[in-house]
Amino acid sequence: MDPRENDEVVPSDVEDEPSRVAGSEVEDGEGEDLMDNLEADYRPMEHLDRYEGDGIDDGYVDDVTEEERFAARLAAERELAERDVVEGRLTGRRRGLPAALEEELEDDELRPRRRRRLEEAQAGMDDDGELGEVEINLDEARGPIREWIAQEPVRREVSRRFARLLRTFTDDSGDAVYRQRVRDMCRDNKSTLEVNYLDIANTMPVVAIWLADHPREMLPILGEAAQEVALEEFAEFTNVKDAVFVRIANIPLQESIRDLRHFHLNQLVRVDGVVTRRTGVYPQLQRTFYDCMQCGAVLGPYLQMGDREIKLGSCPSCTSKGPFQVNVKETVYRNYQKITLQESPGSVPAGRLPRSKEVILLHDLVDSVRPGEEIIVTGIYQHSFEAAQNARHGFPVYSVNIEANHIQKKGDQYSAAKLTDDDKSEIRALSRDPRIGERIVKSIAPSIYGHQNIKQGIALAMFGGQEKHPSATHRLRGDINMLLLGDPGTAKSQFLKYIEKVAHRAVYTTGKGASAVGLTAAVHKDAITGEWTLEGGALVLADRGVCLIDEFDKMNDQDRVSIHEAMEQQSISISKAGIVTQLQARCSVIAAANPIGGRYDSSKTFSENVELTDPILSRFDILCVIKDTVDPVNDEKLAEFVVGSHARSHPDDVAAERAAEEQRGEEGGAADASTSGGEPGMLSQQMLRKYITYAKQTCRPKLQTADYDKVAQVYAELRRESSVTHGMPIAVRHLESMIRMSEARAAMHLREYVNDDDIDCAIRIMLESFVATQKLSVQKALRKKFRRFLSAKADFNGLVLLKLQECLRDARRVEAITGQQEDRDNYVVPVRQLEERCRDMDIYDLKPFFDSEAFQNAGFRLGQGGQQVLLGRA
Repeated sequence: MDPRENDEVVPSDVEDEPSRVAGSEVEDGEGEDLMDNLEADYRPMEHLDRYEGDGIDDGYVDDVTEEERFAARLAAERELAERDVVEGRLTGRRRGLPAALEEELEDDELRPRRRRRLEEAQAGMDDDGELGEVEINLDEARGPIREWIAQEPVRREVSRRFARLLRTFTDDSGDAVYRQRVRDMCRDNKSTLEVNYLDIANTMPVVAIWLADHPREMLPILGEAAQEVALEEFAEFTNVKDAVFVRIANIPLQESIRDLRHFHLNQLVRVDGVVTRRTGVYPQLQRTFYDCMQCGAVLGPYLQMGDREIKLGSCPSCTSKGPFQVNVKETVYRNYQKITLQESPGSVPAGRLPRSKEVILLHDLVDSVRPGEEIIVTGIYQHSFEAAQNARHGFPVYSVNIEANHIQKKGDQYSAAKLTDDDKSEIRALSRDPRIGERIVKSIAPSIYGHQNIKQGIALAMFGGQEKHPSATHRLRGDINMLLLGDPGTAKSQFLKYIEKVAHRAVYTTGKGASAVGLTAAVHKDAITGEWTLEGGALVLADRGVCLIDEFDKMNDQDRVSIHEAMEQQSISISKAGIVTQLQARCSVIAAANPIGGRYDSSKTFSENVELTDPILSRFDILCVIKDTVDPVNDEKLAEFVVGSHARSHPDDVAAERAAEEQRGEEGGAADASTSGGEPGMLSQQMLRKYITYAKQTCRPKLQTADYDKVAQVYAELRRESSVTHGMPIAVRHLESMIRMSEARAAMHLREYVNDDDIDCAIRIMLESFVATQKLSVQKALRKKFRRFLSAKADFNGLVLLKLQECLRDARRVEAITGQQEDRDNYVVPVRQLEERCRDMDIYDLKPFFDSEAFQNAGFRLGQGGQQVLLGRA
C-alpha cells in the first residue's frame, strides 16, 4: 500500500513526534516499536524537504583548501553546541558531537543550565560561587557515616558550622573566646588552635559525635575552617604556616591504657600516664612525589598514611617497573616523634605490672613533653600491620598506637602560664603579709605534727636559691639539697611523699631499688633507627625539679658515688658505647636515711652514727637530725593530733565536711579562698603550689653588699669549731649554702633584695644543722657560744616556750629522783627559774609570753600571784 494514501495517520504522527521524543526522555521504561509505520518516515513532505535560504551560501568557492573547510565545519558545530546549551537542549555527545570537540568545551558549558543550578544548590553555593544559605540537615545521614562525611555538601556544611562557632562563641562574661585564640595564634606564628570538646557538643551535637567516632575524616575539615577564620584575621597567614591544626581538649570520657579494646580503633580516645621514653625528631614523608629514572616522569602525589612505606608498581608513562627516586623538591615532609606512655604508678591495679602504649607526635607536638612528665593524651587509636610479628606468630597481628591530637600536662594548672590575673593579684596580696613565711612553713605537710625545722628546710628547698654564672665555664647551683637523718617513725618518708605531690616536677626513688644507671643515665638501642641512644635516670628526669631518695643509707657505695657530680655540678658526664656527652641534672636532692643500728645515739659522733662519707655529706646544704625523745606533754599532743586526724579522715566525715564547706561558700562568698578549713593562717595546698610556682618564675632576689661581713664571720667561726669537734664537716660549700637559703627566704616574701632577717634565718638553720650533729656534751657549749645567732630575730614566744619545756623536764626529773611532789594536781615551775634561763638569750620581760596564745594553748597557767607556772598532770 502506498504510504501517501494514509492521509489521516500522517498528520497525527507529525504532530505527536515531539511528544514522543519528550516522552521517550521521561519514560525510559516504555520503549517505542520502530518497525511500526517504518515507511511513513521516508515519505516526501514538501514543507520540510525545502531548505531555508537564510544562512546558505549558494556560491561555490573553488580555492578553499581542505583545512579551511574542516575549520569552518568545526566552527559551525561549536556554534550549534553552544546554542543547545543556551536553549537547554541535549548535550553535544547525544547529538553526535565528535569527542575532540567535547574536550575543548568547558564542563560548565556542556551541562544544561537547569541541571547545573540543581547541583550548585545541593552543594550549598549561590550564583557567585560562594557559600550560600542552603543548609543541609546533618541528622539525616544517608548511608554509612564515613561515606556521608566524604560528600562535598556535607563537608561544606560542617565547615560552615564550625567556622560560625569560632567566630561567634562567647563565654559567660561575653568575651569571644575562639576569636581571641585565633588572634593569639596568628600573633605568635603558631599553627595550633585548642578547642573545647564540650563547646562543640553543646552547639553542634552531631558534629561532636562524628568527631569522636570518625576523627580522621573530621579533623581535616575543622582545620580548613579554622584556617579560613585565621585568614580573615591575618590575610598573609598562609605565608607563615601551611595549615591550622585543631586540638580537641576536655573529652568527657577518659580511658585507662589497659582498657583500650578493638572497638576503640579509629576513634578519639583520652588516656593519661607517665612518659618513660622519647625518640628523636625525624622527618616523615607526608606528600610524596617520585621521579621515574627511565622516562623522567614525575609521579604523585602519594599521601603517607600510617607507618607503611609507599611502594610503586609501574610507571604510567613508560610502564616500566622502575627504578623510582623521591623527588626532593616537590615532596613535603612533617615532623615525627614517638614517645612511650606508661600507666601512672597510682593507677595500676594491685598485683599488676604497668602497661604502656606508643604515642606518635606529629607537626608542632614534637618535643612538647619530656620523660618523667605525667600527661593526658587525646588522640586517634589506630593500628598498623607488623610483618615481623606476623612472621613470628604465624597469624595476622596488628600493632596499635595513638596518634596524638592534644597533650595536656597534669602540672600545667599550676604553671606560671596558667595562672590567672586573679591568682597573681591574690599571690601579691599574700606576699605583703609580714607573716607569710610562717604561714608557708605552717602549710607544709599539715597532716604531720611538729618538726618545724624540717618544714622550714623543705620550704626553702622548694623555693630554691638563684643560679649564677660567674663566667662562661663556671656555674654555681641555686638548688638546695637536704638530708633527713633520724630515728624510725619520725615521718621522714611521709615528708618525701608530700613533696612528690606538691612539687611541680618530682621523681621519687629508693636507695635499695635504684642503681647508678637508674639514677644517672642508661644506654639502649633505639627502636626505630637501631642506634645507641641515652635514656635519662631519676636525676635527669627531675631536671628543674626535685629528686627524692628514700633509704639513702641503703645504697651501695658505688651507686652513691655516681651522684656526686649531679649534686654539686648538676650535670652527668657519660662516656659509653661511643657516646661522650653531658646531661643536665639541675634539681634539688632531698634524701632520707636511718642511722646505724636504727636509732641515733647522741653520745656518739655524727660519723659514728651514719655510714655516709664526708664528700657526700658536704654536698647537703641542710642536715636535719630527728630524735624520737620522750616528752609526756609533747607525746600527749601528738597522740591527740593523730587521733583527731584519723577521725577527720573518715570517708563519712570527709563527705560531710565538703558539703559544709560548699554550704559555707554559698552563704559567705567573700570568705578568704587562700586559707584552708584547718588552722587559721594556713594556706590551701592549691594556693601553696601556685605561690611557689609564681615565686620561682618571677622572683630573682639579690644579695646586698652589707650582708657579706656577717656571713663571713659565721663561716670563720664554724670552720674553727668544726676542726675541734667531730660533727658535720664545714667546707666552702656551706658558705654558698647560707647565701642560697637567704635568697630562698627572700623569694618566699617576693622581695627583690635579701634583708637582715633572711640572712639571720639562713645562719640559724646552718647553725642548727651543725649543732645537731654534735655530741650531747658539745651541743650545750656550742649553743651558748652561738646564742646571738641562734636567737637573733627568732620567734619570741617560741624561744620562751622552749625554755619553759626544759624547766618542766628538769622538774619531772627532780620529782622522779626525790619521790616528792610539790603539788599533787599540777607540775610546778618557778617563774624565777624561767627568767634566769631566758636571761641567757637577752630576754627579760616575760609578761607578753604569759599573755600569748602559745602559752595558753600549751596548757600552762600562772599560779600564786604569777610566781609559778602550773601544768595539770595527765
